[in-house]
Amino acid sequence: MRTDDLIKALDADARSKAMPLQSAWWMAAGAAAVIAAIVFLLTIGPRPDFMVAAHTMRFLSKFVFTIVLAVSAFALIRALSTPGAPTSSAMAGMIAAPLLVALAVVLELLAVPEADWGTRMVGSNMMICMGFIPLIGIGPLAIFLWMLRYGAPTRPVLAGAVAGLLAGGLAATFYAAHCFDDSPLFVATWYTIAIAFLALLGALGGRFFVRW
Repeated sequence: MRTDDLIKALDADARSKAMPLQSAWWMAAGAAAVIAAIVFLLTIGPRPDFMVAAHTMRFLSKFVFTIVLAVSAFALIRALSTPGAPTSSAMAGMIAAPLLVALAVVLELLAVPEADWGTRMVGSNMMICMGFIPLIGIGPLAIFLWMLRYGAPTRPVLAGAVAGLLAGGLAATFYAAHCFDDSPLFVATWYTIAIAFLALLGALGGRFFVRW
C-alpha cells in the first residue's frame, strides 16, 4: 500500500470512530442523569415548596449556575477525550459559570445589609449540601471516567478533573431542587466546595485510571 493510501485509510478510520465516540458521550450523559435522578429521588427529593419557589428568581438562579457549569464541562470533556481536537474555545467556556455566580454574589452583597452576609453564606443546609452533591455525583463521575478510558485523552488528570466538574454540575442541579438556601453567597461557597471535591476525585481518577 502506498503511503498516501495508508494516510487516507487512517484518516477514514479516525473519522469513522470520532462520531461513535461523540454519540457515546451523549449516551453516557443520559445514563449519568438517570443515575443522579434515581439517587436524588431515593434520598432527599425536591423541597416541598418546589412549585412555589420555582417562581422566584433567587431559586432559579441556582440552576443557571449549575446547568451552565455542566454544559460547559460537557463540551470540554468531549474535546479532551479526542486527541488533536481543539480545546481552546471549550476551555474558555468554563469561565461562564464562575462569572455568573460571581455576578450574582455582587448583586446579593449590594442588596443585602452587611450584617446579614454571614447568615446568608452559612445558610441552614451546608452539611447536607456538602454531603449530597458528592453522593449524587459519584455515580455520574464513574461513568465519565469510564468514558475517558473509552476515548484517548492526552491530559488525563485535566480530563478527570473536568469529569468531576461535569458530575458536580449535574449533581448540584438535582440538589438545587432540594436546597432551601437560595442565596448566591451560599451557592458560591458550599456548592463550589462540594463540586471541587468531585473535581479532585476526578483528577485522581484521571491520574490512576485513565492513562493510556
